[in-house]
Amino acid sequence: MVGQKKIIHIMAGGPIDLIPDITEFPKNIIWIGVDRGVYYLLEKGIKPNLSVGDFDSVSDKEWSIIKENVQEINRYIPEKDETDMELAMMWALQQKPDVIKIFGATGGRLDHFMANALMLCPYQIQHPFTLIEIIDKQNCLSVFHPGNYEVEKDYTKKYISFIPLTSEVKHLSLSGFKYPLINRTIHFGSSLCISNELIKQSGNFSFEKGILMMIRSID
Repeated sequence: MVGQKKIIHIMAGGPIDLIPDITEFPKNIIWIGVDRGVYYLLEKGIKPNLSVGDFDSVSDKEWSIIKENVQEINRYIPEKDETDMELAMMWALQQKPDVIKIFGATGGRLDHFMANALMLCPYQIQHPFTLIEIIDKQNCLSVFHPGNYEVEKDYTKKYISFIPLTSEVKHLSLSGFKYPLINRTIHFGSSLCISNELIKQSGNFSFEKGILMMIRSID
């Protein structure tokens, strides 16, 4: 628990140079390590509450270290229907957290990144009261179902892009942004809402149909 919120962090095995400094987070956050992400957590002095994966990306020595230092390990055979990340997400959502932050899920293999990003769509719709984010040094990615949302200014990641993940996103409105919109329908593949910025301390976006991805980025 951090304050009144239950927060779970998931560490995947993506390129280390894209992972922000995780040592700055409070010590009592729940951590899940995914495959090689478990070893990365241990290198940073963090013992995950749960380790998930087939662990085909770690060496025998690294696997021995993982077994010695992690109490709960869910090891699966490589030939399975779900990805390691999806198995971690399923466990995390069963804990009914307020926030899930995912690290090490970008860069490297593009198919893994796309699967991780698009995985947010069904889980965010099924769990609308849990904020799910994929975070790296340059970006923060999240997915939204229809509704009205407030966005606070982030002076680090000042660029905000909205990308439709369905054939269309209907009646999208943006207020408090450099490039506002009023009841616009944007279609899958549109670049209309790329690289916007907040001009106030906070802004709002709303839409009535579809699924929308928001990406906040450093230039």
